[in-house]
Amino acid sequence: MSTLRIGMDIQEFVSQFKNHPVLFIGSGFSLRYLKNSFNWNELLQHVCYELTENKEMYLDIKSKNYINGEYKYEEIATEIEKIFNEKLQKDRDGKFKEINDIFYENMNNEINLSRFKIYITKLLKDKIIRNDKQSELNELLKVRKNIGSIITTNYGTLVEKIFEFEPLVGNNILLSNPYGSVYKIHGCISSPEDIIITKEDYKLFEYKYDLIRAQLLSLFIHNPIIFLGYSVSDSNIQKILKTIFSYVSSNTELSKKIRDNFLLVEYEENSTSEAIVEHDIRIDENVTIRINKIKTDNYTTIYKTLSELILPVSAMDIRKVQKAWNEIRAGGNIEVSIIDNLDELKNNQMILAVGSRDNIKYEYQPAKEMMQNYFEILDKSNEKLIELLNKQTINASQYFPIYAFSKICYKLERVQKYKKQQVKKINEYFNGIGSGNYQKNHSNILDIFLDD
Repeated sequence: MSTLRIGMDIQEFVSQFKNHPVLFIGSGFSLRYLKNSFNWNELLQHVCYELTENKEMYLDIKSKNYINGEYKYEEIATEIEKIFNEKLQKDRDGKFKEINDIFYENMNNEINLSRFKIYITKLLKDKIIRNDKQSELNELLKVRKNIGSIITTNYGTLVEKIFEFEPLVGNNILLSNPYGSVYKIHGCISSPEDIIITKEDYKLFEYKYDLIRAQLLSLFIHNPIIFLGYSVSDSNIQKILKTIFSYVSSNTELSKKIRDNFLLVEYEENSTSEAIVEHDIRIDENVTIRINKIKTDNYTTIYKTLSELILPVSAMDIRKVQKAWNEIRAGGNIEVSIIDNLDELKNNQMILAVGSRDNIKYEYQPAKEMMQNYFEILDKSNEKLIELLNKQTINASQYFPIYAFSKICYKLERVQKYKKQQVKKINEYFNGIGSGNYQKNHSNILDIFLDD
């Protein structure tokens, strides 16, 4: 990426990306899109109040852990965990009976979980999307095709549900695929034992972090990194920068490349700004790092800009190739042919083709498979693939999204016939529903996606 110019806007900045961006997502992301979400302070405060029903107790604990001008939330969490676990142990069938049930069920299976962390997983489960952010999230869904992977310090599952990426927790991060993965570096509600929140958790994390750090450093060197849901003063940002520049000298070309690839999106209420500015972050007593920042409430424009980024290959296609290649490497009942011309191949289900562009082309994708890949085809506006429908017949008994496909590919034949078939099918279906309990009060597509 070239050096930032004064007055550069988000479109100019993103247009310089030469590789698929990586999102680094913090608690502000969940606060923006979910009802009743928490930042670190609010989460600990809520747990403490639910346990003691005393609002001042949390303030007392917090005041004791104010060190060098900042609150040490890992110390606060340590103290609250101790109180929480001891109180539930003495009150087996009280207010937190369900948490005790889970604790003892796991202990019977030799799995020693913290009651405190079990409760946190319950608190952060089944969150509801905010209605006023639906259109913004619809734009975020379109970004998926250009995002390589995601790193997050959040415990919740919103990110992987939106992006349909594979969540990686704990040691699984070391087995990661750099495309289509969510690196959950502080744990996940699906795995209470891996949640990092107390002082002891952070010590163990630092001890085991070297290999994970190397994995993340590779992403930082090769990809643009966009921080969402953090503020400039966030300790996570400062720790990450400190980690990187403890390995990379701050006066080298490599360090400049990494800095130029960083973009911090900082929330500013009601701002519609699209301007990128430079900002200095002090990461050590004698070290200051200059990164790029946009301060705005205009996230829709940011998402649209990322979705319109044109790179030689989409991240979705790379994920497909990696999936095929990983299956080949893993062995099993897989047939591998290395040839010059695809016409010599049989109609196998999966093909990884490497060769001349003149000899590689789409041959066939059945209507059923096009249905399975519906959203991906729309995201990529894959006109050439849709045109292959002219070689197929859509039966009158088959549901098929001809309306959407015909808007992308104007060379489709028999469109009006297929539209009449689909209208008839849909009317028959709804007429057959009657007044049974088949309906759910969803008002948008994203709610349907997130409804397990």
